[in-house]
Amino acid sequence: MITAQHLWLIPLLPLIAAVIGALAPRGGRTLAAGAAIAGLAGSFVISCLALSTALKDPSVHAAHNFDWFALGDGAVRLGWLLDPLTAFMCVMVTFVGSLIFIFSVGYMKEDPNSKQFFCFLSLFAAAMLGVLVANSLLLLFVCWELVGLASYLLIGFWFHKPEAAAAAKKAFITTRIGDLGFLLGLVWLYDATGTLLLFDGGNGVLEAPALGGLAAQVAVFGLPLTTAIGLLLFCGAVGKSGQFPLHVWLPDAMEGPTPVSALIHAATMVAAGVFLIARIYPLMVADQVIATAPLHALTVVAAIGAITALMGAVIAVAQNDIKRILAFSTVSQLGYMMLAIGVGAWPAAIFHLLTHAFFKALLFLGAGSVIHAAHHEQDIRRLGGLAPHMKVTFGTFAIGMMALAGVPFVFSGFWSKEAILHAAHEWDVSHLPLYAGLTAVVLTAFYMTRLMAEVFFGKARTEEAGHAHENSAVMTVPLVLLAICSILLGFLGTPAFPWLQSQLLGTEVEAHGLFEGAGLMILSIGLVGGGMGLGWFLYGRSPRATANATDPLERASPGLIAFLGARLKFDELYAATAGRLNSFGALFSDFMDRSVWGGLVSFTGRFSLFSGWFSRDTDEGGLNAGFDAASGGLRGSGKFYSKRQSGDAHGYLRVMALGFVVLVLVVMLGGGW
Repeated sequence: MITAQHLWLIPLLPLIAAVIGALAPRGGRTLAAGAAIAGLAGSFVISCLALSTALKDPSVHAAHNFDWFALGDGAVRLGWLLDPLTAFMCVMVTFVGSLIFIFSVGYMKEDPNSKQFFCFLSLFAAAMLGVLVANSLLLLFVCWELVGLASYLLIGFWFHKPEAAAAAKKAFITTRIGDLGFLLGLVWLYDATGTLLLFDGGNGVLEAPALGGLAAQVAVFGLPLTTAIGLLLFCGAVGKSGQFPLHVWLPDAMEGPTPVSALIHAATMVAAGVFLIARIYPLMVADQVIATAPLHALTVVAAIGAITALMGAVIAVAQNDIKRILAFSTVSQLGYMMLAIGVGAWPAAIFHLLTHAFFKALLFLGAGSVIHAAHHEQDIRRLGGLAPHMKVTFGTFAIGMMALAGVPFVFSGFWSKEAILHAAHEWDVSHLPLYAGLTAVVLTAFYMTRLMAEVFFGKARTEEAGHAHENSAVMTVPLVLLAICSILLGFLGTPAFPWLQSQLLGTEVEAHGLFEGAGLMILSIGLVGGGMGLGWFLYGRSPRATANATDPLERASPGLIAFLGARLKFDELYAATAGRLNSFGALFSDFMDRSVWGGLVSFTGRFSLFSGWFSRDTDEGGLNAGFDAASGGLRGSGKFYSKRQSGDAHGYLRVMALGFVVLVLVVMLGGGW
């Protein structure tokens, strides 16, 4: 039986695999890959056992805490936490991750550095699993930063490409901006409560006594302390989960190998931010009881989520790189998840996170299968006609596309997205998030239909596409398994059978008829149909004949499509503002270093040289010279007198006699003689 005390085994196994991969010889690809797959598969088994334990009493947050090291009169304490949220997330990460690892064996078989690749993959998985099982925000933050490190290594894995190196730095620096807010929130929370344990027998930061004390305190501008701390912690989630305005790193992360894109966008890194806000939801919602609060934390979360959902979908419409379309789709879907948390439906957010993990992993791996077969061609305008030659990839990719678009009633994405839309509809603060979500529904259906038509229908438009063929079983079997899960998982959270939501909440959720609130559902289905119909009318009915043919949308509005294709010029905006400010800061620092501090150091050095010269001349020309002159005079007198000291007694007597005679003469003459 797996309890909270044993949860450390889940991240340990892939961590051991990472060590094996690091120590394996350069040609040890098979050893590194085998260790990575075996380690994560073992973690999947343990996660399933942990899930069975958690589901025995879903309302319990079972924690195992321990002292890490002594600090003054107390100790820094860490711990592991087992509840349905942790268990479901661990099962998802290990299962989807294992399939991505298996797919990578075929995708990376020609890469000479694949041994390091599997080492980095294992480190990534271990760090993410550490985030999930932590009962301490300190431990969570440590693993959170390891996720950032592993993502840097994987995004920039093909470091010989300048684009990959730049994307890795961009991802690392951008997420650090959010992590700074996260760290400040942790420090403030520890100062206010004296602990960072989530659950600790009534003393944890997510338990009623601590939350009541925090909510009663005012931070700044009349904000309750829980609001201020919650928003700082949310900054970390904004960075990790690619939310506006820190979303700019996520599309560029496509420069890494496609399995990395699947892992980041489906199971690990971007899911960490949504998981964090769902985990600390009691802290985020604590300010709702304060009617006089000028701002509620969840209102900000809902607003950011709505903006991100709409923005990602709008930009995806005008992208031509198959992976970038899916990347902006991920940005949009993450916005849906944050929107759900913001309107108070965090179980719906986790439901969508779980379904999205499977169909987005399927879509990215399907894109990887296409890229691998088409000799690394990623531009959808240069593909086409792949359906007859890649039947498995086409069929599974179509399932993932329909799950993402929300095709009713079979595909999982429909049920999880409907749960979010209905929660937004019931939010009494504003319906703007609902309108943003509905607009993103039609855009998602449109750009995914465009993607399918451009890649798989019509005729091959380049030699690479014409020579494409289906990949080996090691790459197609994971696609089939993910496709099956992309259908079945949705039935765990339908309105008529809300089992998943009940387990996450730990209380029974009332079941509803499938068509209760049918108006919104019919509207959503209509929008999906409209988006797919428009996409098929423009791209599927008469596919482009050549790669250089003008896009129908570009023909209709070239300026707008160019603006969307440039990603709303956020990068240019940041370069013109934050980038220039950073450049100015660098120039100012250089000026201060060279002209001010450097000048001061130079003056000090020259003054020291002058002081040394003056001291030397004073010493040598003044003191030493005078002392030497006096010493010379004494030496001369001594020599003079020494010559008079001959040692001859007869000479001494003659001198005495002569002196006596002279004395007598002086006396006689002086006496008048």
